[in-house]
Amino acid sequence: MVTTIEDLHADVLARALRRLDGRSLAAASCATAGLRALAADPETWRALCLAEWPSLAGERRLLAAVPPHRLFADAFPFPSPDAAGLGGGEGELELPGELVSAVDVYCRGAPLLSRVVETPASSSWFLGSPFRVEAVEHKKPALEAVSSPAELELSWVVVDPARGRAVNVSSRRAVAVDRHWYTGETMVRFAVVLGGCKFEATVTCSEGAGHVNEVSLAVEDADGAAVSGEGTLRLLAAAMEGQRRGGEKEPEEAKRRYEEFVKRKKGRKESKARREALLDLCCSVASAVVVLTFLGAVALR
Repeated sequence: MVTTIEDLHADVLARALRRLDGRSLAAASCATAGLRALAADPETWRALCLAEWPSLAGERRLLAAVPPHRLFADAFPFPSPDAAGLGGGEGELELPGELVSAVDVYCRGAPLLSRVVETPASSSWFLGSPFRVEAVEHKKPALEAVSSPAELELSWVVVDPARGRAVNVSSRRAVAVDRHWYTGETMVRFAVVLGGCKFEATVTCSEGAGHVNEVSLAVEDADGAAVSGEGTLRLLAAAMEGQRRGGEKEPEEAKRRYEEFVKRKKGRKESKARREALLDLCCSVASAVVVLTFLGAVALR
């Protein structure tokens, strides 16, 4: 007589499945119909989501709008870099009227900050202004000190509650750590490149004490210009509908794409500067020719 795992009592199997992480649970659900039914338990997925994103602990409305298994499938894997390729199209996607950001900052694996930020996204002011969301503002009191900012990790999940979709726009691990040239603050950057634009979440730590003073998200294009709220909504809507990519090497891949983006932006900036210098030289030469021609005409009278 052959014994299979499904010969175990359903309660025993359910307890075992609750000990798995999200990726393992999803894989187990593909094995048999019985395991799929057990793995579909909403409470199991809700517990996984709360373990991954503590910021959602008090967000009943958000978890009601986005089923936990859908939230995990949308926000845990990295979005494909080409997922937002349709973001610039006109009328192809329904734009969110509201964005909800679930922001979780960790230091050495321990939660340091968990916050949910609601952003109305339908006003003309939002659509026409540069996109920026602040989870912690400079005007607010400083948070707990961080001894090593480079060890920080960040998850920034953007949710469209109306459509019940989400996407994680943070690289989780830092792609760059540098100091502000004027204030001396340490700026820890987490970024993903979507549709040729860079979503960059920055954790700013004060000089010396290392308190977290600011956590913000902004978007810029390949020329270094800030992307408007409407442009960002198009990128997010396309990314939410696009494919996801899993894998243990995704943080390293996110850093590589960030470095390539920065390199391309620097190259475009240098090329633009050369074109402007050449244009200035041509204008100067043309002006000199005009002046000399005028002086020659005056002298020959």
